[in-house]
Amino acid sequence: MTITIEENAAIRRPHRAPPSPTKDGPRINEEIRASAVQLIDDKGTNHGNTPIEQALAIAADAGMDLVEIAPNSEPPVAKLMDYGRFRFQAQKKAAEARKKQKTVEIKEIKMRPNIDIHDYEVKMKAVRRFFDEGDKVKVTLRFRGREMAHQELGMKLLDRVKEETLPIAKVESEPRLEGRQMTMVLAPR
Repeated sequence: MTITIEENAAIRRPHRAPPSPTKDGPRINEEIRASAVQLIDDKGTNHGNTPIEQALAIAADAGMDLVEIAPNSEPPVAKLMDYGRFRFQAQKKAAEARKKQKTVEIKEIKMRPNIDIHDYEVKMKAVRRFFDEGDKVKVTLRFRGREMAHQELGMKLLDRVKEETLPIAKVESEPRLEGRQMTMVLAPR
């Protein structure tokens, strides 16, 4: 009686080192790879070409970091500064920029071709408010039943909206018929 042993031949991949973590932001102190840098001190004085060892010694004596601010120039430009404070200021500036940006939304106003005068005025008041907030407005005109036979009424109504909003808005997409709806998009000036 013979016993055969089957070997499971697992496929082995060669060992690869994990990718080195990429550092965001400028290189500082010992991370700077150039042999000489153009040194600028914390007061903004340019010291010209300086060997990296001497620049690091000056930074250590001043109790500051040597930060590479223009790595692509020849030689790279490095500045003496408090790196922690520099990063904090950059984060504050980015947060302020995020706070000030506004996303433009498209608000929709729905009407019917035979809308009453008061209802029309209420809708136009809402349109003006949307433009004041910096949003775009999509005016949708819905046709029901036999109203499809009188599309010229819908076109007249959209032209009236266009004329009334001319000083504060521009037409982004002209009125067009899609099935039983006529739409037009207006953007604030």
